[in-house]
Amino acid sequence: MKILNYDRESAVAYAKRWAFSRNLAFYDFSRIGGDCTNFASQCIYAGAKVMNFTPTFGWYYRSVNDRTPSWTGVEYLYNFLVGNDGAGPFAEEVALDKLEAGDIVQLGTGTGDFYHSPVVVGFARGRILVAAHSYDAYDKPLSSYNFAMARGIHILGVKSD
Repeated sequence: MKILNYDRESAVAYAKRWAFSRNLAFYDFSRIGGDCTNFASQCIYAGAKVMNFTPTFGWYYRSVNDRTPSWTGVEYLYNFLVGNDGAGPFAEEVALDKLEAGDIVQLGTGTGDFYHSPVVVGFARGRILVAAHSYDAYDKPLSSYNFAMARGIHILGVKSD
């Protein structure tokens, strides 16, 4: 298996292009639980260009009815990225000050239930700027969100067959 670079510029360019609209190649989950992790996965895919077609535990989207839980579920995306030993992107959990553009932040409650997956698109005056769906945003300061916990997911690279 080859290790490829994660194209952070492509991930951020995708986020900018689609932050306030929807790519019709992907279902919009806004009205059925939220579209944030679907959007995060689309951005990651723009930078990774490799999916993992392992049923149930991989990371892929073919259609609304043919996708893995990790494509659209906050916890499932985290589990895939930090535990992936197959094809596709792989990551590690890091402190927020270690994030780079194209990485993911997940926001959670005080009890550790994570519910939102904004995409890091830049930094300004020491603040992390993110893009997100459901409540569409681009260049929004992470500090403007109300959350009890946050975890950073730093994408290390992409594995390809």
